[in-house]
Amino acid sequence: MLLDETGEIAETWERVPDEADIPAEGAIIVPLARLEEAMGGRPASGVAIPNDADVRELVPLFPRIGLIAVDFPSFADGRGFSLGQRLRDLGFKAGLRAEGPVIADQFAYLLACGFDQVDVSEDVALRQPVEQWLAQLGKISLGYQRGRPTQSIPDQRRAYA
Repeated sequence: MLLDETGEIAETWERVPDEADIPAEGAIIVPLARLEEAMGGRPASGVAIPNDADVRELVPLFPRIGLIAVDFPSFADGRGFSLGQRLRDLGFKAGLRAEGPVIADQFAYLLACGFDQVDVSEDVALRQPVEQWLAQLGKISLGYQRGRPTQSIPDQRRAYA
């Protein structure tokens, strides 16, 4: 199940396995090691990265990357949150997707860190339907991250100083 802040959305990207041939057309997501190969003549490619990737290496490629999918190997591993925020701070404007065993309680935080989408595994989707994910959105009214949906706590503090 693929979600954004409006609910379930259709998948428009095709995942290309490590050893598979890269299709000539269409929106694809490739492993980081195959990104430059996939970019060939494409206007934009998607890339799947681990949550410990050095994303500074991707900055020159940002204009040609249409989606970055960040792996969350465990719902308790928070490095993906930091990576999402770092990508946005470095100027990445295209789609940012969280993948792995994240849970509904983390949805608002993912959005606050700059993620647009969450790829929810089948087993989690069975336990936590769309309604449960969307119910989390109103539970955070303030945040430390800039750009989501209200002024950040540090910016509010500066405004009153």
